[in-house]
Amino acid sequence: MFTSCFFMIDNTTFDNCTALFHTFGCKLNFAETSTVARLMGERGIRRVAAGETPDIIVVNTCSVTELADKKCRQAIRGFARRYPDAAIVVTGCYAQLKSEEVAALPGVKIVGGTNQKLKLIEFIDEWRRTRANRVEVTPLQELREFVPSCSRGDRTRYFLKVQDGCDYWCSYCTIPRARGRSRSGSIESMVEQARRVAAEGGREIVITGVNIGDFGKGRDDNFLDLIRELDRVDGIERYRISSIEPNLLTDEIIDFVASSRRFMPHFHVPLQSGSDAVLSLMRRHYDTALFRHKMERIVEAMPDAFIGVDLIVGARGETPDEFARSKAFVESLPISRLHVFTYSERPGTKALDIDYVVDQAEKHRRTREMLAVSDDLLQRFTSRFIGTTRPVLLEHPRPGHPMSGFTDNYIKVSVNAPLELDNTIVNVRLDGPGPDGIEELVGTLV
Repeated sequence: MFTSCFFMIDNTTFDNCTALFHTFGCKLNFAETSTVARLMGERGIRRVAAGETPDIIVVNTCSVTELADKKCRQAIRGFARRYPDAAIVVTGCYAQLKSEEVAALPGVKIVGGTNQKLKLIEFIDEWRRTRANRVEVTPLQELREFVPSCSRGDRTRYFLKVQDGCDYWCSYCTIPRARGRSRSGSIESMVEQARRVAAEGGREIVITGVNIGDFGKGRDDNFLDLIRELDRVDGIERYRISSIEPNLLTDEIIDFVASSRRFMPHFHVPLQSGSDAVLSLMRRHYDTALFRHKMERIVEAMPDAFIGVDLIVGARGETPDEFARSKAFVESLPISRLHVFTYSERPGTKALDIDYVVDQAEKHRRTREMLAVSDDLLQRFTSRFIGTTRPVLLEHPRPGHPMSGFTDNYIKVSVNAPLELDNTIVNVRLDGPGPDGIEELVGTLV
């Protein structure tokens, strides 16, 4: 390991070292991985190129379900088999919650919890000099520091982390144990990072966090104050708000987005269940009446808005009647798409105290049923805009593919356009479904 690397102890600069980065989970994880890669790049560790063998493999994990844990384990074992001489570095929520289990996996040299991501370069430095494996995880009660992150994704968008942690303790969820208490950066620091994005030529920023509507908790400012200030940053043409809890999505936030030129008509709001009985068992902070009000308020203010909704199926307590209520409620909403998750038992959660258990086969049947509902919702939403012209931020294409991008209201569009239009907003006529159906339309420059 590191036989090809030149290493300087005085300023921890690496040369000829390559790293492979693999990320599971949410947009926040992807944003943080991008920041880790940038920091390593500043020290001379570059991303591995096609056909190269990595010296380091960084796996940023998720632990939202048992399936997520399983996928992380499988990936780590696969990397160990394929690259037996590489040092595997594991971080993220799975590493935070099950650090010793992760440390025992083949090839793993370093395990860092959710608050250690920006220290990984130091751990790699130490491992290179001592060959001593390291496991460092901040205890849950000490997860109070806000670690900033603002980095470009693989394409055009930047991801700005404004908040971390969660105080909600929903009965099915382990994220508060993995991410700690809710905390956030200052408005001034967020605005400064947005200005840097603009200076780098960035045009679109996705605002991310674990519970972003909780921004400013414990202070005198809040999420509405933040987005008002971000809206004033010259050079940024688009902002998107990632997942925001319905009880924290105030009417004032909705009205502000509707009046803003820079904030796009695009929302991602977790519902989790369309049954009030199940929402109560989940310990959610709203009911279906409030959720409906928020959806209708969005559509009233922004008739063309895209609304993605998270939904869990097969949770404990979801009897056949409650599932039917959940499905009927979802079908009655003016939304654009579902993100469907099959309920997974998580150790240490309060949901395990709920008696009614849905068997695995029924969970999968319900998941397929809700995915069909989602397909229908997306079909109805996207079809409304065929034949219209909308602004699209074009992205550099994958090899062998045409340019593509997203409209202001988050419809993916493929269009034949010259490469010099990469990272440019252009008007595109939406002609119809692409080869893969309504998931991606084809369009024409106008």
